[in-house]
Amino acid sequence: MHLTISQLFARITATGLLAMASFSSLAQDTAPQTIDPGLMQSTRAIATQMLTELGQKLKAAVSTDGPLAAVSVCKEVAPSLASTLSAQHGLQITRVGTRVRNSKIGIPNAWQKEALAKFEDRLQQGEKPADLEYWQVAKNSSGQPELHYAKAIMVQPQCLACHGTVQDISAPMAEKIKQEYPEDQATGYSVGKLRGAVVITRPL
Repeated sequence: MHLTISQLFARITATGLLAMASFSSLAQDTAPQTIDPGLMQSTRAIATQMLTELGQKLKAAVSTDGPLAAVSVCKEVAPSLASTLSAQHGLQITRVGTRVRNSKIGIPNAWQKEALAKFEDRLQQGEKPADLEYWQVAKNSSGQPELHYAKAIMVQPQCLACHGTVQDISAPMAEKIKQEYPEDQATGYSVGKLRGAVVITRPL
């Protein structure tokens, strides 16, 4: 089939416009996500509040009742604190681990596993632990957008009494952990390693 110059030009133009439209759609789908800075700041503050208050309660319990009290704080007080903050701010906040201690609440889902993996990579690249946070905007099962946010939890010296090696964990502590968490996997850590993350799911 022979085309006139005008027909050929029209076909080339139409093809070009279609390609441009496809590229525009692709660019829109893969564009960096943006979120209101105020919302992000408040989300970050809630995660920090969770860590700060939990740390204070752990310190107080250990100071009063000894190291074994830390196990009860993490099992009972931490979920209660997360529940309170969730209700106050209309979101879901909890903690997940790179190794699970509490199998009822500590197992990361898909996006949380992605966050932990990215934290590990960034630590390997020399990034400061205090700067480790992750976020994305995704749609939930109802098609509504929500913010996924994670803030890294690093192993501190005081964590070793419960999460360290066999040499770090006393016999009474090991027995307490076994009683409370028969399927525990969250030992063998050293200071400075990634323990897990505070994770927040927030409707947008």
